[in-house]
Amino acid sequence: MTEFELSRMFLALFCLLGKAHGFGYACQWFKMPRVIGEIGGGLLLGPTVLGFFLPEVYTFIFAAFPTEGQVLSAFYWIGLTALMFVSGFRVQRKLDRHDTSLIAVIVVAATGLPFLAGWFAPQVFDFAPYAGPNGGMLALTLVIAIAFSVTSIPVISKIFLDLDIIQTRFARIVLGAATIQDLFLWIGLSLATSLAQGGEGDAGDLALTITKTLAFVGVALAFGPRLLNWVSRLRINLVWKASPIGYLFSICFLLVAVASLLSVNLVFGALVAGMVVGACSNGAFEPVKERIGDISAGLFVPIYFAIVGLKIDLPNDLDLGFTLGFIVLSSAIEIACVFVAAK
Repeated sequence: MTEFELSRMFLALFCLLGKAHGFGYACQWFKMPRVIGEIGGGLLLGPTVLGFFLPEVYTFIFAAFPTEGQVLSAFYWIGLTALMFVSGFRVQRKLDRHDTSLIAVIVVAATGLPFLAGWFAPQVFDFAPYAGPNGGMLALTLVIAIAFSVTSIPVISKIFLDLDIIQTRFARIVLGAATIQDLFLWIGLSLATSLAQGGEGDAGDLALTITKTLAFVGVALAFGPRLLNWVSRLRINLVWKASPIGYLFSICFLLVAVASLLSVNLVFGALVAGMVVGACSNGAFEPVKERIGDISAGLFVPIYFAIVGLKIDLPNDLDLGFTLGFIVLSSAIEIACVFVAAK
């Protein structure tokens, strides 16, 4: 990278980090999760506000050279990985029989019933204008059904971290249900993408994706903590001796890379990596995990959520009537289903 490109990159990071922390602190002052302000800060810097009113300034900071978007995208993925890693090792893994039953009920209510409502929604409302250039109603219907029932593990995790309830039974149950829910919905989204691109949505490929995902999660959680405990005690483990923080981050990146090679969503890879570290009995990990949490919360995670807001272009992409109607309808169905099931 040239000096010019480096200067613009650091200026962009300065703006993203400053806005994320500033607006995040303001939301915290008003007793709201910091993540709202972090995304809002990015929204103000993006095409929605700065790019709309001062396009030259927006271009000067965030589109100064052709590959600047790719550079920021790397920070985006590192921030997401760090968030899920921290969430993973702060979640309590132990679930009793009642917790497991409750998670199963919530998954069915939060996924199955809203999915069916979304599946039949195109028969009541006209979604044809949103079908895209390929015009595939089956793929669009599948996307709508997923949108009715989808959640966001990164946002849920960040809210729990902001409110300091990530280690509670409530958080354990919600994240457990959300993980299972997203597992199936990501697979469904893969099928919808394949259909939209003219694929056949082969059942064998879907079965293979499910098998690889479950195998990755199962093997990592069953054998990962023991293996990590053993490797950490080896005298030849120079990485641990040189930098405990670097060592745990390297474990995270390794599992994320393995997940990616297996076509498993990297969100699950980072979350599982954190759960593996959290399940280790090595007491020396505890202060290291706290330092990793501080580094992530201070640098990587705010930049990630600010970039989420930066990518949103409301003036050009927002259909206000459709968006409000969709949010109200899908939220009402989701909340009602989960409330009744939880009761």
